[in-house]
Amino acid sequence: MDSNQQLQHVRARIDILDEQIQQLINERAGLACEIAQIKQALGLGESYFRPEREAEVLRRVLARNHGPISGQEMARLFREIMSACLALEAPLTVAYLGPEGTFTEDATLKHFGRSVKTRSVITISEIFREVEADIADYGVVPVENSTEGAVTSTLDQFLISPLQICGEVELRIHHHLLSKNEMISEIKRLYAHQQTLAQCQGWLNTHMLGCEHIAVSSNAEAARRVRNELDGCAAIASSRAQEIYGLQLLAANIEDEPRNTTRFLVIGSQSVVSSGNDKTSLLISGPNRPGLLYNLLRPLVDNGISMTRLESRPSRRGLWEYVFFIDIEGHQNDSKVAIALAALKEQASFLKLLGSYPRAVI
Repeated sequence: MDSNQQLQHVRARIDILDEQIQQLINERAGLACEIAQIKQALGLGESYFRPEREAEVLRRVLARNHGPISGQEMARLFREIMSACLALEAPLTVAYLGPEGTFTEDATLKHFGRSVKTRSVITISEIFREVEADIADYGVVPVENSTEGAVTSTLDQFLISPLQICGEVELRIHHHLLSKNEMISEIKRLYAHQQTLAQCQGWLNTHMLGCEHIAVSSNAEAARRVRNELDGCAAIASSRAQEIYGLQLLAANIEDEPRNTTRFLVIGSQSVVSSGNDKTSLLISGPNRPGLLYNLLRPLVDNGISMTRLESRPSRRGLWEYVFFIDIEGHQNDSKVAIALAALKEQASFLKLLGSYPRAVI
């Protein structure tokens, strides 16, 4: 067999595999519809989306994958298949911090896939309201950045909202300098979110001294302004925003920290059962006294539970009183976690479980 015949033979095999893959995907979709009918018969129509089930499926994809496609790429392919199948059962609506082209939208699509319906809103508090009012099934909100720390407006909403955390998304953040101009030297005004300006400060000090920095509500809004304004301005935004708003790339990956990552939380009204690899988030506070934080955290130590995050915010209930946001490893129904939470409740004047949810998989 010569090279040309070999090429045709391999292509024919690919065509056969493509047909088989398509048949199997449609078979899977048919089973998803069957599951929807069974759930309706059992009166479970409000729980089509199961975060723990999706996390388990994606973990199995990663565990059994042997390449040449990477585990992460294979998991993303399955994420989209699962998203399309879920849309046949019950289309989900997810609210995110817009406008179109923000990193929060990227995180939404990474977690739910591209078959969900998305709703762009302009503030984090509005995301919470959309979900509380059942306008959206879920919301996606930023909670912390590896460089700039906590997103306080999200933390403050948890103090007053009845919603629970149903999942988390970790998104590697790459910032790009975008403009209608072709040269960085032509830029006089720069638009970006305040946190983004901070994350790129070193690069900006080296390459754009003397340029006016203007903070806006989001990087996507920055790109939108640049598209609509006269020449001489630029935005720091994502590659998706570049495509949406038709801008030129002047410089790529200008973030000071190459591993810059933002963590997002998925909020909803449902409780999530254990997936086998979970986190639990809670709010806790007590009267201001010596050893307060030590005593609040002691039950975690006594039960061998690892704390992965600790933030404090004013409690709004008294001068110099604080509430602590804590993430711990494990599910609230795990025996050790349940014992620790019971002990915490005795130590604290206020304790609020924000939810247990699967660790980010992809």
